[in-house]
Amino acid sequence: NPEKIALLAFTQAIPDSCFHFSFSQCMDFVPCPLCLTSLLVPPFFLFPLQTTLAMFRTKTFTVRRRFSDFLGLYEKLTEKHAPNGFIVPPPPEKSIMGMTKVKVGKEDSSSGEFVERRRAALERYLQRVVCHPSLLQDPDVREFLEKEELPRAVGTQALSGAGFLKMLNKATDAVSKMTIKMNESDVWFEEKLQEVEAADQQFRKLHGMVESLVVHRKELSLNTACFSKSVAMLGSSEDNTALSRALSQLAEVEDKMEQLHQEQASCDSFSFAELIADYIRLLGSVRGSFDHRMKAWQRWQDAQTMLQKKRESEAKLLWANKPDKLQQAKDDIAEWEAKVTQYEGDFDRVSSTVRKEVVRFEVNTHIVLQRSPRAQPVGPQVLGRCSQQRYIKSKKCQITAHWYTLIS
Repeated sequence: NPEKIALLAFTQAIPDSCFHFSFSQCMDFVPCPLCLTSLLVPPFFLFPLQTTLAMFRTKTFTVRRRFSDFLGLYEKLTEKHAPNGFIVPPPPEKSIMGMTKVKVGKEDSSSGEFVERRRAALERYLQRVVCHPSLLQDPDVREFLEKEELPRAVGTQALSGAGFLKMLNKATDAVSKMTIKMNESDVWFEEKLQEVEAADQQFRKLHGMVESLVVHRKELSLNTACFSKSVAMLGSSEDNTALSRALSQLAEVEDKMEQLHQEQASCDSFSFAELIADYIRLLGSVRGSFDHRMKAWQRWQDAQTMLQKKRESEAKLLWANKPDKLQQAKDDIAEWEAKVTQYEGDFDRVSSTVRKEVVRFEVNTHIVLQRSPRAQPVGPQVLGRCSQQRYIKSKKCQITAHWYTLIS
């Protein structure tokens, strides 16, 4: 049996949900027949689930899923529900570099951060899926949550043939969107689309600034650590006892400051930058629902154009007095009239779904922002950290002043 190592156990209840998730990262080490070392295969995510819904067979069950299984679930849900106007929550993006570090067993801070980011992102993805009333009823979602073993998801690799085909389809859709000029009859959709596009641009700018802030905080942490070591070495080589003691105290304070800077950088990355990136991906899904509505409208317009051509062909046949082809022309007209009626109904249905989904998205976003830790009153932990920072800074000032007094 492969040796299993559980990492980063995590448990969190979903607000207003009938599910309770417990995530842990599990890595299987399989002996490699070509060398003496062990080969780390792609990690699995183990998560027990507890639910109160009667639609499931049991109240508690545990499944093991690969990251590709999450991507496969998203592909299935997108294929079935996105054309109907539903907002399908997006999974986290693949990171070839981060996954390679984990596979080769490189133990550093970046590998741990990558695993934690992926775990948190997958947790948020599952929360959004099971909290969606329509997606929860999907058989693929129930199978993903209940079935012990799933068939290996194919076409999720970025460098595979299916991945290249997806990139080609996305490029084709982008070009077709540029060529389609929709005559919007409902001002509500136009205003909401402008709001989504403006929010997407602003969040992308904010994400870039936060990422830059995190990088600068990490650089500050490294520089503070170097300064702390230099001061400690200087204090150990100082002959004056009082000055040596002051330098040692200053080195201790700088070391604590380095830890605080590192914690602040990690906090900004996990609780701010990652959430912004996740929200940007979600805004992309919202824009996708508007794109599918535009496609439904274009399909309806193309059917109307074809119907007009069929009627013109019938008029030409009547003018040319060709009764042998007239019946076929009438049948074609009846067929395209039915298609026009069908596509018009599809467009109305997709428009209604998009309207409901956007309203639901706005309500859920407002609730999430209200429950965000940054929107809550300052708790004792935050106050304790702030007071600790103020104490360390004041202590640093006192030691520095004493140090200047000694050397002057």
